[in-house]
Amino acid sequence: MNIQNNVKDYYGKKLQSSDDLLTDACCTLEETPEWLRPLLANIHPDVTARYYGCGLIAPLALEGARILDLGSGSGRDAYALAQLAGPTGRVVGVDMTPEQLDVARGALDWHADRFGFANVEFMEGDIENLGALDLEPASFDVIVSNCVINLVADKEAVFRAAHSLLKPGGEFYFSDVYADRRLPDDLRADPIAQGECLGGALYWNDFLAIAGRAGFADPRLVTDRPLTINNPDLRSKLAPAQFHAATYRLFRIDGLETACEDYGQAVVYKGGLANAERVFSLDNHHAIEQGRVFAVCGNTYRMLNESRFAPWFDFLGDGAVHYGIFPGCGTQSPFGQASPQTAISGACC
Repeated sequence: MNIQNNVKDYYGKKLQSSDDLLTDACCTLEETPEWLRPLLANIHPDVTARYYGCGLIAPLALEGARILDLGSGSGRDAYALAQLAGPTGRVVGVDMTPEQLDVARGALDWHADRFGFANVEFMEGDIENLGALDLEPASFDVIVSNCVINLVADKEAVFRAAHSLLKPGGEFYFSDVYADRRLPDDLRADPIAQGECLGGALYWNDFLAIAGRAGFADPRLVTDRPLTINNPDLRSKLAPAQFHAATYRLFRIDGLETACEDYGQAVVYKGGLANAERVFSLDNHHAIEQGRVFAVCGNTYRMLNESRFAPWFDFLGDGAVHYGIFPGCGTQSPFGQASPQTAISGACC
């Protein structure tokens, strides 16, 4: 059985609820932010019962946004995002599992009545082949995905398609499972390991390379957590590999650099963005306080200036002068660090 058929069988027939999972890889264990709780409570219980995910994929500033949810499953994330997008926004969910789509579509009218507007649709399709669907290139402000990319064979195809479907300055905000090494083929093909979101986990350094080839430079890590494998047989099979669930954000911005370069630029967060009134967090090391001049590298400057977040910031510096690697946020100069005793038997001269 190939991975696509195994995933359909595992999520469509074998799993009837999140209680059937053998690990916490496909479960969201992060504490739900207070502002998000009413939105999740506003979702039909049948949809919630069939939810599988490994992160919270609810970025800020979504009002009026056009959003694509890759691997939308029973629709929980799509219905949460629909409330954030509001009546002028739109959420499109794509999934290949008929049983999950039946749950999601069966709740469309219920949620439209609950929200007071209808802004969600679900499409059956394979996220490895998004080109086969009627989706307009460069038409989405935000693309999300929750613990799904590990379940597909051609992961690079997903990143390439996401890049082509985003508007310039658009964002791919997604959670998935990553391994600390490349897994052997027998583990990658194991149906239980696949279904539990572990067999198809990307080695983190391969992810960075794939994202770069797809056009997404400088991926930003938002959150991460180690995963627990509760099933002893599966834990024994996968040992000694270690796994993490992580949320990344990627921007479709041409010309981002591969390192954090210093151009003497800074931003000032004006505040007022809903659910981040006083502090805006771009990633796990950029918590930008309201009113404070915050020095940033050239990439961060552009991520804020050329995305939907720009209205909430003032921007300082024209980037005309380069000052080298941004301190503490990139690779320092490698020169002068070698010990005089370093062996030179491998020298290329």
